[in-house]
Amino acid sequence: MTQSTEGPRFRRYSSETRAAMLVEAGLACLARGGITAFTIDNICAEAAVSRGLINHHFGSKDGLLAACYATMYDRFTSAVAPGGAALRGETSGLVHLVEANFAPAVFNPDSLRIWLALWGEIANNPALRNVHRARYQDFLFQVARAVTETASSRGLTVNAHSVAVLFIALSDGLWLEQGIDPTMLSRDAARRACYHFLESFLGPLDPMNLAKPPGEAPA
Repeated sequence: MTQSTEGPRFRRYSSETRAAMLVEAGLACLARGGITAFTIDNICAEAAVSRGLINHHFGSKDGLLAACYATMYDRFTSAVAPGGAALRGETSGLVHLVEANFAPAVFNPDSLRIWLALWGEIANNPALRNVHRARYQDFLFQVARAVTETASSRGLTVNAHSVAVLFIALSDGLWLEQGIDPTMLSRDAARRACYHFLESFLGPLDPMNLAKPPGEAPA
């Protein structure tokens, strides 16, 4: 008798793995078709799981949507947060913040489509709004701290909280513009806009301009 070489038809996953699979499936649906594609049927088909698992792990589709938002925000802040900069020097945190914010790994079509879908739901979804507020406050604190550190090292006094609030609003707006019509705003133009804003309070930051010979006009 010959033994079948096929693997098992079904595979067991831990509860945590199943939940993570549903989040990834939800994000894939959002990237592919926006909020209208975020349906129980689409998500379960993407994750290859039964319909009941969404309620089991997240309580509802809205609960899964909130988990998707938390995952996206956590990935974003992990990539761009100034406290995680690998560079060193007085401006490294803010340089990392700007450069990572518009790096292809973060600033890409799939991410833009997901963020557009999620942002459009915040006003009408209390669970999503609560997740946003908690993550936003943490990120705001990190940006304000980086602004304070840079200002202090240069002997400057700035309202770090206000600068951080405005910087986040500017970068979100640039993301939004890129998502609406990528032909109207390049990645480099968005990057330069953020540097120009921060430099109006803190002085030169953009490493591309700092590396230029004296007398050469900045970008």
